[in-house]
Amino acid sequence: MIVRRMLPDEMTAVSDLREIAYRADRLLDASPTYAEALRLLGADGHGEVLVAADGDQLLGTIMFAPWSDRSELARGADEAEVRAFAVGPQARGRGVGRALVNAIVDRARQEGVSRLLLSTQPAMVSAQYVYRARGFHRVPERDWSPLPGVDLLAYELVLKD
Repeated sequence: MIVRRMLPDEMTAVSDLREIAYRADRLLDASPTYAEALRLLGADGHGEVLVAADGDQLLGTIMFAPWSDRSELARGADEAEVRAFAVGPQARGRGVGRALVNAIVDRARQEGVSRLLLSTQPAMVSAQYVYRARGFHRVPERDWSPLPGVDLLAYELVLKD
């Protein structure tokens, strides 16, 4: 398995992988319309989509999103966000999530980011385990709800003070 940047012709496969992973965990139940937004993240060139691949099979994906006026959690140019973290159901338990999170942390360091932030649903217990194991910690003051009934927990990793 390698982690690399998504190739230009892989956007559809990445979108499919995200949706399959989120649906497998019933993460779209509270907001089915989010599926389309999830599929499109990174398609406009904003952010950098990474994939974990084994040969030509995509196992998982994650997106590095530098601060912009579209940021959900990042509040300035020294912060960035993790978006659209997904591991295919068939690839779970193989270290794919850990490899993707490590790669996104490395990417943030390369960009000189001081804080890397992310949102997660309370039900995303496996993802939260990976985040905490990598050093992310909860920042409840940045928790938010994009829609009624959809509560998101905020985590951050401080890379430099």
